[in-house]
Amino acid sequence: MLVFRVIIPIFGGGNPIGTISLPDCKPDRRSRVSSLLPTSTGPLQGTLRVPGDKSISHRAALFGLIAGAPCRATNWLDAADTRCSLAAVRDLGCAAEFGDSTLQVAPGPWPKALAGGGKPRTLDCGNSGTTARLLLGLLAARLPQGGPGVLLTGDVSLRGRPMGRVIDPLRAMGADIQHMATEGRLPVLLRGADLQGIVHRMKVPSAQAKSALLLAGLQASGRTEVHGGGSSRDHTERLLRTMGVELEDLPQGGVAVTGGQNVGGFDIAVPGDPSSAAFFWTAAAMLPGSSVTVTGCGLNEGRVGALRVLRRAGVQVTIDRARGPREGEMLGDVTVAYGTPQPFTIDAVEMPTLVDEIPVLAVLATSLPGQSVITGAAELRLKESDRLALVAANLQRLGAQVEEQAEGLVISGPVRLKGGTKSAPLVLETGGDHRLAMALAIAALGAEGRCALDAPGCVDVSYPDFFTALDGLLAGD
Repeated sequence: MLVFRVIIPIFGGGNPIGTISLPDCKPDRRSRVSSLLPTSTGPLQGTLRVPGDKSISHRAALFGLIAGAPCRATNWLDAADTRCSLAAVRDLGCAAEFGDSTLQVAPGPWPKALAGGGKPRTLDCGNSGTTARLLLGLLAARLPQGGPGVLLTGDVSLRGRPMGRVIDPLRAMGADIQHMATEGRLPVLLRGADLQGIVHRMKVPSAQAKSALLLAGLQASGRTEVHGGGSSRDHTERLLRTMGVELEDLPQGGVAVTGGQNVGGFDIAVPGDPSSAAFFWTAAAMLPGSSVTVTGCGLNEGRVGALRVLRRAGVQVTIDRARGPREGEMLGDVTVAYGTPQPFTIDAVEMPTLVDEIPVLAVLATSLPGQSVITGAAELRLKESDRLALVAANLQRLGAQVEEQAEGLVISGPVRLKGGTKSAPLVLETGGDHRLAMALAIAALGAEGRCALDAPGCVDVSYPDFFTALDGLLAGD
């Protein structure tokens, strides 16, 4: 049962903070912890607060580029992925300050700095697809015409991920985007152009593609409509409305924006990331007698699909102190406790609400009686790794009964997962993927024997303190 008891706003004022330097936005994929993953001999009990939402933190940094007033975000996520967005803001010439978990971006005449001759400004998006795709839409209509433009690139992983679902509709609006290597992939060169609003229908719901087109449409002539958003997350729409932008909601998750609007600033508190919380919720769901509470966690309707699946899997889920203004982000305290295990099914309709949680939900399925089925998950093959293939391969190595399908997984349980020995642990393959690394760490908790990760440092992408938080729960903190 969902419990809603206290309603309070999450937006508020605050005092300026000082400036500190940020580390490189590229994650350290080397080991920073013991080679052995922790195991649990009993239930998990505890309360914790997870880092700020990664999706919102990206937008809080990048939207400062289009703001006409100061922008401030507390509880901003300082991780390798979000540092890429903040580095891009600074490289484009905006003043951005970060300290004490607070980000501030001041408006500035950054487009003028890109006028004239010279070489294109290079923005390295690291491993961050959000940074790259949102910048495509943000820059397409805002760069000075006749200027050298901006070269968007990234690491090897990002350069191999598809960008066509953003680039193609932007070109239809009139954007000047030139591929520098492979069509539909980074690097690309953007130059200034006049954009015209279009009506675009997405074949696959994508919050990043939708966001890019809305950002471009804000600076385009006329009206831009984006259809096919379905149940994709709406962080962009919420933050733009907070900044004074008028958007029109259309049927079936569509949204429209008219160009030429003035954009204000914002003062927000970033809620905890439900995708980060999902690892601890799943651990509680797998280990008998466990109960884990995550405080101040985001409850955006487009992000709580994992909680719905946990309830279907017989897990006890309680949401307390739900709060948040209409145009801002909902948050609350979420407690997940071990219940009566049963298998679950996930289909394509709800996939956008839990796409990042599929790896750890697959781990959960190995502990449930019967057959759990995940379908409509082809998008996972286009993430930082082929998550479907690696989840299946790693769980099979642990002894799970997993059938990999073209767009999903079929998992039969319950199965007691088995690792190696303390001196010869089973080394699990992460593919340098932060979500996969954390999901496999949860799998190792209840496994017989010991496991290790080939690259635990990749958790820095979204949750640098993940292992510290996990150790705290194991200690009962």
